[in-house]
Amino acid sequence: MTVQAILDIKGHDIVSVTVDTRLSDAIALLSERKIGAVMVMKEGRIEGILSERDIVRVLGMRGAAILEEPVGAAMTSKVVTCRGSDTASAIMEKMTNGKFRHLPVIENDRIVGLISIGDVVKWRVHEYEQEQETLRDYIKTA
Repeated sequence: MTVQAILDIKGHDIVSVTVDTRLSDAIALLSERKIGAVMVMKEGRIEGILSERDIVRVLGMRGAAILEEPVGAAMTSKVVTCRGSDTASAIMEKMTNGKFRHLPVIENDRIVGLISIGDVVKWRVHEYEQEQETLRDYIKTA
């Protein structure tokens, strides 16, 4: 299974903010959309990614005053990406090794989606359920 297959079902919606967005506004957006990360974009280019983990880390280091500062003060600027042709197994390994849960999907130097570990797990569970059903059907007809 590929990242593209997951995106085809999940969708290609990308929620983003700018580097100058106040951190408190970005947090409100995460809460409103019930998501764990937003892309930080400028003129269609990735500037960074802001995740719940980034927020907790910066709050722990700098306190609540950081909430009035721009997202740029808290975001991860070195963003790891993947491609639509990457396999679910490959990105699970990338996420596990890198200790992050969100990967932007890039095609032709353009962001086309965002994959989370939850998306991958959901798809893998669906795959396993289909395999089990196929095996049950096979056993019944054997």
